Amino acid sequence: MSNFAKSIPQDELAKRKPLRKFMQWLSKIAFGAITKLEIEGMENFPKHGPLIMVGNHFSFIDPAAFVRIAPFPIEFLGGAVTPHAPKILEFIPKLWGYLPVYRGTGSRFALKEAAKVLKEGKVLAIFPEGGAWAEVLRPARPGTAYVAVKSQAQIIPIGLVGLNDVFPTLAKFKRAKIKFVIGKPIGPFETTGKGRERREQLDEIGHEIMRSIAALLPEEKKGFYSDDPEIREAAKGTEIYPWDTQVEGEVEGDIH
Repeated sequence: MSNFAKSIPQDELAKRKPLRKFMQWLSKIAFGAITKLEIEGMENFPKHGPLIMVGNHFSFIDPAAFVRIAPFPIEFLGGAVTPHAPKILEFIPKLWGYLPVYRGTGSRFALKEAAKVLKEGKVLAIFPEGGAWAEVLRPARPGTAYVAVKSQAQIIPIGLVGLNDVFPTLAKFKRAKIKFVIGKPIGPFETTGKGRERREQLDEIGHEIMRSIAALLPEEKKGFYSDDPEIREAAKGTEIYPWDTQVEGEVEGDIH
């Protein structure tokens, strides 16, 4: 078996189903208690999969936002290591379960497993930027486009606004104003080339995905996808992928 990920056994999924329902219910309570949440565009969700949920990744609590708004069960493709999350909270994604990606490896096996999830008609959540090291939108890593093309699933973009303010505001005994904006589905996408030509096509699909997310964010958060040249200039440097020159982890992988 690859050292990146393994398929999620059906019996394991069945065991996690009640826990995931409870966690979805708990997320509604938690966001209601500690934030002033506005949700826009719930009507844009299709009734069922296959579907890829994508969104901007500025905060370690972004996956919790997806759990809060998803009207159906979702599977996650995410980093095996969570460098920006407090250690005390690392158990939460493991409780939910997800397909781990070791950044810097290519993780082709994990991406193929993700495509299988979609071929089964399920819903997969991915943050295309590949990490939360900046608070403005950056170019997508190629994985999301690869999975989208391989599975022929539609993609629903989601803009997550204000999540980095949640805990600083809570420290002042106030609730932060946050907003989740669900856009209209895009895709499915196809590629026709091979080799370098195919990679260029995947890159362009990645840009289209990020532009669809950018349309749901405030201008100052659009980064590389802003129409304002000053905002694009200020975003320079954030596009550097921290794992281009290092491997995040090489231990035997499994469903976390």
